[in-house]
Amino acid sequence: MSAEPARRAGRGGRERVLTAASSLFARRGITATTMEDVAAEAPVSKRTLYAHFPTKEDLVLAQLEHVLGSGYTLLETLTRADVPPRDRILAMFTVRPWPDGTVRGCPFIHAATEHPDPASPVHAFAREQKIRMLALVTGLVDELGIDDPHLLAEQLVTLADGAVSRAMVLNDPDYGRHARAAAETLLDHAPRRSAAPGP
Repeated sequence: MSAEPARRAGRGGRERVLTAASSLFARRGITATTMEDVAAEAPVSKRTLYAHFPTKEDLVLAQLEHVLGSGYTLLETLTRADVPPRDRILAMFTVRPWPDGTVRGCPFIHAATEHPDPASPVHAFAREQKIRMLALVTGLVDELGIDDPHLLAEQLVTLADGAVSRAMVLNDPDYGRHARAAAETLLDHAPRRSAAPGP
């Protein structure tokens, strides 16, 4: 095989591994999934797997990056410039099940739960995404003219994370409606900034 086809095959193998890891981690959990399980699911040889991901931690971090780029996270929804700020905020409470109909929950919460040491790279990566989520929601709330956007954003992201976690436990994709109703109340009744006085 020449160099270029070999590189293309390598990229294809890496993508298959990440797709397989995403599926297995969601269905079984990170800890319960072995590197051998991922290689068999991909399918790739263990040599190919370890060439791309020397350790399981490397694979988990790459898989979380893969999830970020998939467009299947709340962060994707919050950055939709073609959607009004309030609609983007309320879209956080729409729980999307997997194609098999099962509600899997937030991959970043799952990853942090299975890597509970706050200093671990996986936990730190998950924390960064939650901090980014808060920053995006704070910006959207600020666009709505809310007097204390950070405080309301904290309340909204707490509702969103709670809703997706309960939806996963109950396997109820419609569960987010409860948190959405609470979010609408918070948005409707939050104090607005006063208009600047005239000259």
